[in-house]
Amino acid sequence: MGERKGTNKYYPPDYDPKVGGLNKFLGTHALRERARKIDKGIIIIRFEMPYNIWCDECKNHIGMGVRYNAEKTKVGMYYTTPVYEFKMKCHLCDNHFVIRADPANLDYIIISGARRQENRWDPTQNGQVVPETKEVQKRLFDDKMYKLEHGTEDKNTMESAKPRLVKLFNRNEDNWSDNYTANQKLRAQFRKQNYESKIREKKWDANLRKIGLDIPLLEERDEDKHTASLLAMRPIKSSEENLSNKRKEIISQSSLPTTNFSKKKEENAVKLLKGPKLDLGIIKKKNTVLATSDNIPEQCGKQGNEINSNLESDICDHEENDYPENVKRKKGNEEILQSSLVGDYGSTSSESE
Repeated sequence: MGERKGTNKYYPPDYDPKVGGLNKFLGTHALRERARKIDKGIIIIRFEMPYNIWCDECKNHIGMGVRYNAEKTKVGMYYTTPVYEFKMKCHLCDNHFVIRADPANLDYIIISGARRQENRWDPTQNGQVVPETKEVQKRLFDDKMYKLEHGTEDKNTMESAKPRLVKLFNRNEDNWSDNYTANQKLRAQFRKQNYESKIREKKWDANLRKIGLDIPLLEERDEDKHTASLLAMRPIKSSEENLSNKRKEIISQSSLPTTNFSKKKEENAVKLLKGPKLDLGIIKKKNTVLATSDNIPEQCGKQGNEINSNLESDICDHEENDYPENVKRKKGNEEILQSSLVGDYGSTSSESE
């Protein structure tokens, strides 16, 4: 709007038309403040950011489309097209960044003060129509055979894309052939979504009031449920329960190191200790086998190479029976009577004649 200030209908009484225009008579420029650096070849324009950038100083993101008052300067020529450079100040800090036009590639180049956010892709990979490059255009103009091959490839691409385009066209026609029905379906879907969102918001508001928070809640997901189950507090046992479990573990453990301690022996020992009166009587052992150095069975796991001189025979139990009352062992022609308190937890280490 600044250029209209010089083209008004008011002319002062001392105006001389021989001077030229009203701006020359007043000694001003049509662009006013935008032309304050016109003697340096700089004018102030409104520049719009062509893509997303990052400021080098404040590290903030500046989105595409943000407008600045930029100093426009001509820095060169690309054939007959002038190349301009734009300098502007970041609105979040005191940093200045310079952007230059690139007419050769139809793009802009960041000279200093910022860096481009790289989110570019190859348009040929998603089916976009890409204009021909300068090299392809030159080759099409010079090479007739290449032009023929290029045209054949374009026709093949068009033929391969025809079924997909026809399918999309038919789908669009089917969906929007009856505008009233399509509009009715969309409105019904929107009403359902609106109703569900209102119920969800009421539930969230109730939960927020319950826990006293004032933050927006997100939708519940299965991953959140799994994480919450992992972080849930497990019930803690009381000291009496821990003491009782500890006593049961101590009672169930064997008092002697053994390798053939079975579950049945453990249960019988626990029953005996929990009884009202400990029975310390003589326990008889059944199914004993006379074992000497001459007839040691192979099932005992010993090959007869190492035999204790004090103990000429070991007993190998082939059946797990109840605890016997008496244990008899023959040594030569004599019988030895041994007694056991709870049960046979292994081989007896002491013998009495």
